[in-house]
Amino acid sequence: MQKVLFKIVCSIAIIAVVVVLFIQPISQNQGYHNFADKVNLFCVTNFWNVISNLPFVIIGFMGLWKTSKSFQGYALKNNFLFFFVGIFFTGFGSAWYHYNPNDATLVWDRLPMTISFMSFLSIIIGEFVDSDFGKKALPWFLSIGILSVVYWIIFHDLRFYLLIQFLPILLIIVILLLSKNNPASKKYFWLILLAYVLAKVLESFDIQIYKKTNELLSGHTLKHFAAAIASLVFYSFISKKNQILIKNAR
Repeated sequence: MQKVLFKIVCSIAIIAVVVVLFIQPISQNQGYHNFADKVNLFCVTNFWNVISNLPFVIIGFMGLWKTSKSFQGYALKNNFLFFFVGIFFTGFGSAWYHYNPNDATLVWDRLPMTISFMSFLSIIIGEFVDSDFGKKALPWFLSIGILSVVYWIIFHDLRFYLLIQFLPILLIIVILLLSKNNPASKKYFWLILLAYVLAKVLESFDIQIYKKTNELLSGHTLKHFAAAIASLVFYSFISKKNQILIKNAR
């Protein structure tokens, strides 16, 4: 079954890449930088969109500390580390971008997020399909993710960045539905996906939510909190994973 699943995942990925090649180049919509909440507090421009990135720094640091002290000899340790490296630097990159929203600062938001996206995909493959492949795929996935951002910078074309942002979601759903491995762990990853979808919905209704809350919090600010919850759920997963590995080693 796992070999069949592996073939299905590879087939979906190949089809998606081919489809993207036939799509017209997608430029960055400059309206993307126009967020609803522009409140300035304590000399910080777009204060709430900036400060709401703090949870990423905290959770990223927690994850790096936990992973570095644990998982000795575990195949996916580096995958975990890179996921939290991405989360940690997303806090800084996203804060910098929201302080001064433009294409140039957006690069520093997207690069660390891409590291987390691709690390997460390799973790899903490692946990539910093949741990050895998940480990070996990490540098390749990271390279592809970073190159998608570089391609956008050079050619002003978002096709491949959008591919590596949304294709992993489809692949993860397929893997979680079809894999027979680690059934007890699946709940964490479904929750992570749910939080991610919630974050995208909140982002899409940025202005509407800002008006509904009487200009207290915008959808984009809440998006950051939802995405941080996804990271926190993953931290809970590795904590539980570490407990199981320690118990099994006794």
